[in-house]
Amino acid sequence: MVIAKTTAKGHVIIPAALRKKYHIKKGTRVAITEGEGNVILVRPIPDDPIEASRGMLKGKTSLVKALLRDRGEEAKRG
Repeated sequence: MVIAKTTAKGHVIIPAALRKKYHIKKGTRVAITEGEGNVILVRPIPDDPIEASRGMLKGKTSLVKALLRDRGEEAKRG
């Protein structure tokens, strides 16, 4: 856990290790939301949200392969 102080204007410094881990640099926009139980969430907003979401639904099984396998089984049955 890292403890930071706020400035008179309400600014908070995000520690360098977290900025590096989440690719936060000068000008990066962040979303600030309230969580449950006195929690404030700060999430970086990617420059290109489409590119950032690429691969997020990737699983161990290819959906195309599963669909083709299911269709093949259906063809054998009927």
